Amino acid sequence: MKCLVPLLAICLVAVSCVPSTPQARIAENPTMFERQPAKHRPLIEQGELARGMSKDAVYLAWGSPSGRFEGSRDGKTSERWDYNGSRPVYTTSFYGGLGYGGYRHGRGPYYGGMGFGPEITYIPYRSASVSFINSRVESWERMR
Repeated sequence: MKCLVPLLAICLVAVSCVPSTPQARIAENPTMFERQPAKHRPLIEQGELARGMSKDAVYLAWGSPSGRFEGSRDGKTSERWDYNGSRPVYTTSFYGGLGYGGYRHGRGPYYGGMGFGPEITYIPYRSASVSFINSRVESWERMR
């Protein structure tokens, strides 16, 4: 039983890291997919967008946005969905020094050490945006 709880926690973390695909979103929302016009369905399945698509179609094709911005353009309701990605930045830094560091394996106090170690920091960036006018796709852009 003691091994089961950590194993379940590891499995949950692993499953939550799996990227969502158009096929997975379609399988989760079959009625939403069936409500889309026939000309948009192949595009949604390929993760592509077209002008005039609904917000539901964009969700099925690209997933949930990282941010939503509302506004008005030429007297019409506008909305922008932004999708974020992250880039790893690798650095090497110095660590350590002398000082009390606690007990190590029951062999007495550990007084530190020095060295260089790699660090990875993830920097967010906007990878794509979709603009809606009156809840329909007006334009979109994404990084290549």
